[in-house]
Amino acid sequence: MTHEAAGVPTTRNDEDRQNQDRQDEPQQAQDAPQADPAAGDVAGGSGAPRPEERLARAVRVAEQALIEFEIAVETFRVEVENFSRLHHQKLGPMYARLDELDAQIAEARAARTGDPEDLRKAQEARAIVMPMPGVDELFHDWMDSDGLSPEASAMLTEQPVRPPKRVRPGEEARKLYRELARQAHPDLAPDEQERTRRDEFIARVNAAYGRGDVALLKELAAEWAAGPVAPELRLSESEELYARLDWLSRRKELLTVLAKELEDSAIGSMLRMAPDDPDRLLDDIGEKLLADVSRREDELAGLVQ
Repeated sequence: MTHEAAGVPTTRNDEDRQNQDRQDEPQQAQDAPQADPAAGDVAGGSGAPRPEERLARAVRVAEQALIEFEIAVETFRVEVENFSRLHHQKLGPMYARLDELDAQIAEARAARTGDPEDLRKAQEARAIVMPMPGVDELFHDWMDSDGLSPEASAMLTEQPVRPPKRVRPGEEARKLYRELARQAHPDLAPDEQERTRRDEFIARVNAAYGRGDVALLKELAAEWAAGPVAPELRLSESEELYARLDWLSRRKELLTVLAKELEDSAIGSMLRMAPDDPDRLLDDIGEKLLADVSRREDELAGLVQ
């Protein structure tokens, strides 16, 4: 860097040195060794990476991008499932109480008026309170994206049910989960045997993360660190690399569809209303339902007096 570039005024000695440097440059260029094209000189432009090497780098970048996307989708899926389960556990009784009050109000009004339309509405309101269960209702909450739900699994194995304590697992659990997902992701497996091992391990990680179980996540991290180290995936043939990129692209499309379905679901839409504190949203809904119950009870009391 010259003094001019640094913002420092030049002196006479500076100018003399710069003139001498310019005179020496041609000789220095002649004395410099010539780059050997066969040696792959990168600076001379003749050592550009082979197409397969550039393709391999593109595959690695795409893999990491897909893993980050999958982690984001999985964390949101856990929040959606936890919110749905907690919503049912905490607020289900209040919804049931509102349905019962609506039925009692409709029945009291019909008894007072004797109007056929009021009688019909009373029958409809009562039918909502005690519907005939269908297949979906009978198996509600028994199956999720990973198979048996925690409640169903606990019942079958005679273990105590451990429902999630909150919608979004704590920060430490989130950090442990993301690190484990990056390290053990099945997409990084070099063969089917290793992919199977990673699939089974990640399923356990997902279950622990869904419950926000920090202790278990730490145990899983130690288990992974002590486990066998899989050989790095070495792809050198263009056909294999192009096939890998194609698979990554199709996988990303499937994840995009899944993410859209989660976001557009009823629970996903509710979560978007409170992205920073979804647990507080449950409390807010509960307070509103309590107010609705109080109003219905007052209305019923006025009808039966």
